[in-house]
Amino acid sequence: MRNMTEYVHKNVLVIGLAKSGLAAAKLLKSLGANVTVNDLKAKKEDATVQELESLGIEVIGGGHPLSLIDDADVHLIVKNPGIPYSNPLIEKAVLKGIPIITEVELSYKISEAEIIGITGSNGKTTTTTLIYEMLKANHSKALIAGNIGTVACDVTKEAKDDEVVVMELSSFQLMGTIEFKPKIALVLNIFDAHLDYHGTRKEYAEAKGKIFENQTSEDFAIVNYDDKEVCELAEKSNGKLIYFSASQNIGKGAYIKDDTLFMDEEKIINIDEIVLPGKHNLENILAAIAAVKIYGVDNTAIRHVLTTFSGVKHRLQFVGEVEGRKFYNDSKATNILATTKALQAFTKPTILLAGGLDRGNEFDELKPSLKNVKTLITFGETAPKLERIAKESGIEVIKRVDNVEQAVYAAFDASDEEDVILLSPACASWDQYKTFEERGDMFINAVHKLK
Repeated sequence: MRNMTEYVHKNVLVIGLAKSGLAAAKLLKSLGANVTVNDLKAKKEDATVQELESLGIEVIGGGHPLSLIDDADVHLIVKNPGIPYSNPLIEKAVLKGIPIITEVELSYKISEAEIIGITGSNGKTTTTTLIYEMLKANHSKALIAGNIGTVACDVTKEAKDDEVVVMELSSFQLMGTIEFKPKIALVLNIFDAHLDYHGTRKEYAEAKGKIFENQTSEDFAIVNYDDKEVCELAEKSNGKLIYFSASQNIGKGAYIKDDTLFMDEEKIINIDEIVLPGKHNLENILAAIAAVKIYGVDNTAIRHVLTTFSGVKHRLQFVGEVEGRKFYNDSKATNILATTKALQAFTKPTILLAGGLDRGNEFDELKPSLKNVKTLITFGETAPKLERIAKESGIEVIKRVDNVEQAVYAAFDASDEEDVILLSPACASWDQYKTFEERGDMFINAVHKLK
């Protein structure tokens, strides 16, 4: 960790606990700041609150009182990424000109290691994991952090200058950056997402584009050549531009020619050797190759990962084969776009398991992707809506069950050898499950029971 005096005796307000708030508060205290934490749900009896108070950090719960900045000389606010800028306390801080950051900014400030930052609407976790695994396979000193589940500043405070931190970044996190500058900035794609938070697609895209803003000529920007919006955002970077394309032979960068993946003019691997399914994953793989080649990773290491890596858990994850049926867990597919991409990954007859929280939308956009679906098994609040579009799409076998475990058994009963059985709900899980992970774990356990 860099030796810093920037925060000594500064009054810092951390808004929102969770993992990132807790880590930021403890880090800032260790750097000499006067830290106050404000969390809506914090209670005196909470173990986290007691831990912070034992360190001399005041924790205020039960609301977001404006007095926290009206009655104090606050120099900096560290905001939990999920708290919107429409929060009255945040709005007041903006009016007063108080800098507002997320802990990702802190992670950059303290890091001795270089950072590879990955963002985009879809594919972030898979690409982040691929880069990390390829670096490890090459015996490079790599760490993984960020939105993937490990708090960034907890990782970077331990990182050494001969290591590299591979960091997944959300638009929420990037909005709260000022000086953040990754050595490699990678943007996969831009689709409509989180518009309830950002307000407009333009503001959402601009938040993603902040990953490029502070780059210099010594840095690298990895850009999806097939996404015009990403290409426009990359104009903010002063780094070296490296493109990837899953649809065009672009000659330089990472691309596909004759069913083979290339980097510049160097052959890397044939598509049919790659374990991870789906065209969208080819984009993720090409982006990962472009990143690791900057660090000199050899083709043997890349090929090892691509011939063994079957997916991040709950993201089009290959679970196993039972009597010739292949089971895939895509519980992270909480929207129509994600399920569309999952269905497009397969050409074999598919049994789709779908349903979940009803957010008021219909599913007609899913129809063009149902051509290989022979059977639909539904569950959850949206079951009737999904059944309607299945009937309109000519799917003859439709069955409703109570939960994902029952869906697995119903799918197996309706399946034939060589069928794909795919959990890709197109909906959030909160009507029946606490998280998409809990939903996916039920699927995995049910498949193992079948075995």
